[in-house]
Amino acid sequence: MEHETALALIQLGAVFFGLGLLGRLAARIGLSPIPLYLLGGLVFGSGGLVQLGHVDNFIHLASEIGVVLLLLLLGLEYSAPELVTGLRRSWAAGVLDVVLNATPGVLVAFALGWGVTGAIAMAGVTYISSSGIVAKVLNDLGRLGNRETPVVLSILVFEDLVMAGYLPVLTAVLAGVGFVAGLKTLGIALLAVTVVLVVALRYGRFVSAIVHSEDREIFLLKLLGSALLVAGVASAVQVSAAVGAFLLGIAISDSTAHNATKILEPLRDLFAAMFFVLFGLTTDPKSIPPVLAWACLLAVVTTATKVATGWWAAKRAGAGRYGRARAGTALVAHGEFSIVIAGLAVSAGAVPDEFAALATTYVLLMAILGPIASRVVEPLLGVLQRRKTSAAPATVEAAKQLGTGQEADSAKQVDLSKEPDAVVRESNPRTTSDQ
Repeated sequence: MEHETALALIQLGAVFFGLGLLGRLAARIGLSPIPLYLLGGLVFGSGGLVQLGHVDNFIHLASEIGVVLLLLLLGLEYSAPELVTGLRRSWAAGVLDVVLNATPGVLVAFALGWGVTGAIAMAGVTYISSSGIVAKVLNDLGRLGNRETPVVLSILVFEDLVMAGYLPVLTAVLAGVGFVAGLKTLGIALLAVTVVLVVALRYGRFVSAIVHSEDREIFLLKLLGSALLVAGVASAVQVSAAVGAFLLGIAISDSTAHNATKILEPLRDLFAAMFFVLFGLTTDPKSIPPVLAWACLLAVVTTATKVATGWWAAKRAGAGRYGRARAGTALVAHGEFSIVIAGLAVSAGAVPDEFAALATTYVLLMAILGPIASRVVEPLLGVLQRRKTSAAPATVEAAKQLGTGQEADSAKQVDLSKEPDAVVRESNPRTTSDQ
């Protein structure tokens, strides 16, 4: 017994230390650590280089806590009024987002013969963007104050609300319950969402007062205890534990929510890392090559559809071309929610082994593509603009030779080439600076 405990401590310590090194590497190269955590799980999982044999139970439990904390802190980011306002502002863009980005997952699932269950699960994987990665990228690039950023955040809020209804449906489908039972589960979830929003709008201060404490230790215990209790009750009535935690986060408001976020972030990062590692552990690396082409196809298609969604939504908000491009690329990254959905499907045993491999590979690609696309979109547009305006001098000379009277228009193009954003403002006079 002592020998097994010693081995478990050694393995767990190695996992934590290894994750720390991977996180530091991700920070140095400017990427989210999620892809590296998934790769770490592949290395130490079934079929990997080294297989962990003494910490399985702990990692499973820690991963469940990680999901709860991920969704709890996501709920803490939004107040009930913000959710309602975001829903009103972004419903059209949100519907477009659902149609464009869930459809590729459905089509690929049917093409691979995974049936309705696999199609519903894969739709969620390809639909939902990573709020965590998107928020980090916007902060790192200093775009939180940009004109298009509220549009991006509104779409993320809409996606989170869709997840509140989607996860109970997915849970019912994975459990193989009948149509009536599925409607009952969905009804319970929608009722819970409605009740929580009403409570948060009218009585949020009382919920905050219950969990609040000036003592950090007591505050932490109350927060973690209430989150696990609500998640457990939600799971018991066949509403996803993740949804329960998300709703609790919404109900906590004002300064209590801000303080809760600060005190829970380290725990979230720790246990969420365990969740991503577990998903990698349960995926056999040998199953990835057969689905790699499908993952690449999905990555290309959904990158285009996410960019189209953000571009259209930002255009409606009056953003210029640079702002539209930034909004589109900001939505590309996928991460924690996609893995949560895939994890539910795999753990229920309702999808084939290839599902986990495809989801892992796809999230790896999108979690890498998202931050890169956000960083290079402005320089790329600048290069394209300079190439376009570099032809202006030749146009002026040709106009002079032909005597067509186009000198003034061509010269105007030359002047605008000095400042790419001026072109945006000139073509859209109602648009303020995108910078």
